[in-house]
Amino acid sequence: MDGLPRIVAGTVDIGAYEFQTPASAVSYAWLQQFSLPTDGSADYTDPDHDGLNNWQEWLCGTIPTDALSALRLLKPTHSPSGVAVSWQSVTNRIYFLERSTNLGASPAFFPLVGLPGQPDTTTFTDTNASSLGPCFYRVGIQP
Repeated sequence: MDGLPRIVAGTVDIGAYEFQTPASAVSYAWLQQFSLPTDGSADYTDPDHDGLNNWQEWLCGTIPTDALSALRLLKPTHSPSGVAVSWQSVTNRIYFLERSTNLGASPAFFPLVGLPGQPDTTTFTDTNASSLGPCFYRVGIQP
């Protein structure tokens, strides 16, 4: 009736009349799944102390009550074809991987690839890394 969006913070409004409060920027269903308050007070807290707040955990598809569940790179492995870079992932996200050979440069990181997440772990083999010398990587979620 008010013309409000039917999906807010990842939660579908299935009621006959849209009643939405801007209390939380995070999906209410997701917050409730982990017994977190939906009034916005938990959006930027970090209950598992892994360095990601609940809003970031929601975006990444990680578990906000498990410090081992976080978007972070795993130890890279070297092979004749290049450097395999892996990270914990979920299937309903698109990840980006960036590389730097000089952290003092501006910008320091350059895009390598965007990849759909795989169950549990996503891996990308950087076939050019061997010829570049030391490389630094970072991973993130595409908006």
